[in-house]
Amino acid sequence: MTIGDYISTLSDNPYFGAGFGLFGVGAGAAVLRKGFQHAITFFRRNYMITLEVPCRDKSFQWLLQWITIKGARKTQHLSVETSFEQHDTGHIKTKYDFIPSVGVHYFNYEGTWIKVERVREQQTLDIHMGIPYETVTMTSFGKNKELYFKILEEARQLALQKNEGKTVMYSAMGAEWRPFGHPRRKRPLNSVVLDEGVAEKILSDIKDFVNNPSWYRDRGIPYRRGYLLHGPPGCGKSSFITALAGELAFGICVLNLSERGLSDDRLNHLLSIAPQNVIILLEDIDAAFSSREDTAKVAAAYEGLNRVTFSGLLNCLDGVASTEARILFMTTNYIDRLDPALIRPGRVDYKEYIGHCSEKQIEKMFLRFYKPDISELAKILSEAIINEKRPVTPAQLQGYFMHYKNDPEKMIKNVSKLWQM
Repeated sequence: MTIGDYISTLSDNPYFGAGFGLFGVGAGAAVLRKGFQHAITFFRRNYMITLEVPCRDKSFQWLLQWITIKGARKTQHLSVETSFEQHDTGHIKTKYDFIPSVGVHYFNYEGTWIKVERVREQQTLDIHMGIPYETVTMTSFGKNKELYFKILEEARQLALQKNEGKTVMYSAMGAEWRPFGHPRRKRPLNSVVLDEGVAEKILSDIKDFVNNPSWYRDRGIPYRRGYLLHGPPGCGKSSFITALAGELAFGICVLNLSERGLSDDRLNHLLSIAPQNVIILLEDIDAAFSSREDTAKVAAAYEGLNRVTFSGLLNCLDGVASTEARILFMTTNYIDRLDPALIRPGRVDYKEYIGHCSEKQIEKMFLRFYKPDISELAKILSEAIINEKRPVTPAQLQGYFMHYKNDPEKMIKNVSKLWQM
């Protein structure tokens, strides 16, 4: 009997025609469909591996760039990220980075096919970043998790190579640290001319701290180091910290204590999750807190707003919950305005005055700005400035050099104009 004859026989059957047969066929189809779904679920759970990376994760951007460069290079569905780079010649070059767009992409990695799905929730915003919430999901056959570990590590190394020779600046966004702007070219340490021996002493101290964590651990001393650079404005405090970070291959986390919405809890959280190998920088600390009495007045003026308190800052620096493996720099123009409790040992371990130009500083700046073979003019300039008995800052002196960058002799003849700028 053929299938057609069998169906014809069923159509003549009164029970089948009454609907029982149709019900059975429908039930059977439902069972088959359900079984097929369970089979697919079982296969996915046991013979496929999935990795989901949300946009808040640090590896999200690394992974997108890696997929573009190493993985889905042949995809025709892209999103663009436009940036600007300054070259040594001074020209600004527009750079276009293409990354996989929202949707599904496929690529082969070491003989394994991987499905990449980028999903953007248009109705959901990431509250910390202020952008639509996104995820990247990677799916492949097999049970080898090492495949994804290898991909993420390659993505991280690729990102490190991109920032090699540069200093990454971080800014606090919500409860997280995010890179601020584009990475900057490392500033050479010798480009910031301080008084004799000052830069060398600080660099030696910080290297000793970085290279000897066991020394602190063996003696039960908290592994953290605080530095205070104080002195008049324009003397190179912030510039030196930037150059120091470049010398150590560290990033810089810039924290503004006067930011509205920065509470004690958020400050403590930010210090505890700061990226590895960074300098935490609190600039102009005197502008945030002067004394306990002034702090009480500020707190009353800003009553009802989230704001860091003086006691909260002290607890973050060396309280029970304060973090270790931390390097923190503070700068101030007026050290006498700071509460002694803020700069006592344990909170500030190293203080250094960065002041007006000395005779040796003037000579070094001259030789760095002009030709090294005219050292006799450097001596003449330093003596002329010192004889004026008026203080001059490195920023002031550099600005003066800029007016005579091609004529050092004329610059020396008009040295009296230095204090008129």
